[in-house]
Amino acid sequence: MTTNNKIELMAPAGNFESLQAGLDNGADSVYFGVEQLNMRARATVNFTMDDLKEIARRCEEKNVRSYLTLNTIIYDHDLSVVKTLLNKAKEANITAVIASDQAVIAMARGIGMEVHISTQLNITNIETIKFYSLFADTMVLSRELSLRQVKNITEQIIKEDIKGPNGKLVEIEIFGHGALCMAVSGKCYLSLHSDNSSANRGACKQNCRKKYTVIDQETGFEIEVDNEYLLSPKDLCTLDFLDQVIDSGIQVLKIEGRGRAPEYVATVVKTYREAIDSYYEGSFSKEKIAVWMEALSTVYNRGFWSGYYLGQELGEWSDVSGSMATQKKVYVGKGTHFFPKAEIGQFKIEAYDIQIGDKILVTGPSTGAQEMVIEEMFVNDVTAEKASKGDDCTLKLPFRIRMSDKLYKIVEA
Repeated sequence: MTTNNKIELMAPAGNFESLQAGLDNGADSVYFGVEQLNMRARATVNFTMDDLKEIARRCEEKNVRSYLTLNTIIYDHDLSVVKTLLNKAKEANITAVIASDQAVIAMARGIGMEVHISTQLNITNIETIKFYSLFADTMVLSRELSLRQVKNITEQIIKEDIKGPNGKLVEIEIFGHGALCMAVSGKCYLSLHSDNSSANRGACKQNCRKKYTVIDQETGFEIEVDNEYLLSPKDLCTLDFLDQVIDSGIQVLKIEGRGRAPEYVATVVKTYREAIDSYYEGSFSKEKIAVWMEALSTVYNRGFWSGYYLGQELGEWSDVSGSMATQKKVYVGKGTHFFPKAEIGQFKIEAYDIQIGDKILVTGPSTGAQEMVIEEMFVNDVTAEKASKGDDCTLKLPFRIRMSDKLYKIVEA
């Protein structure tokens, strides 16, 4: 939990680019998976055990908490890997482990590591909170609860003085923004049945995001479902009622998106950071919400809805197969050198042109996701308005770049 009594903003990290993007844009904590034992094992390029110390180092440098997600179904043959991973995480000084399997919970507690209960355990009532308070300091509530139900739980934690192993009141975390699963708190079996690929082992095949035809088996009559992807929920977005979310008494707001690009992490975390700070400053307003919502719409999304927080009984389904983002990135080239004294970055243009006035994005494992508008440039050592494929281009940058950082142009989708 943050020390200034604001709610904790928790960012996803699927790789070092996204990790850095979260750190640079105001996250209070980050969560990540290592190799196969997490719910995004196939959705992203996961970290390895050897990365744990570097993850912890970067987080400690920014005073940000680090959470290892180890929340898949665990089989007997996984136990030795789990034990090794937890010991290495403890040794690297990772803050906590997010777990759903009792074996992981017990192992983590056995070595004195802080435990957070994953949404996969589907916590929906105060008695379950009491039970897991014997093992865990933070608990993620089921995604299907309303804010009224969430507030009832947070109030009872205070009233009944329910404390975790750290001796402090149990903290409640909820999902704040990003992809939602059609299944109850993410426990889905569709891809296991269709491809023998278990979503509950981090190997979801995204069956719910596809288009389907309904067939009457008696007559053979077919109906093409062409208006909505009936199994594919819109993305959750709580920004426009963030004041109600904070008033519910939660301590941690989680941004979903370990499988999404670093610029997604940068934009969403930055936007929610501004909104949270604005709430505590007393300047949260409809006018600001409109600006923030426009920013969120520029990066990957399937459309937005409020989840079940405001009491809807049914989901809102996407009517497109992919993103509804208003902007997209196109690859331009890669970084070749940085001149620190002059704060100038050099790039090799390998694809699309760029010119003065273009909005660009630079991504890299240490650079994260940095955006800016080109105000001046040198092309092949001469002042120019435009750079094309094959050119060497130098730009004045407010950030450092590294060799092989990727350069993109941001364009209207």
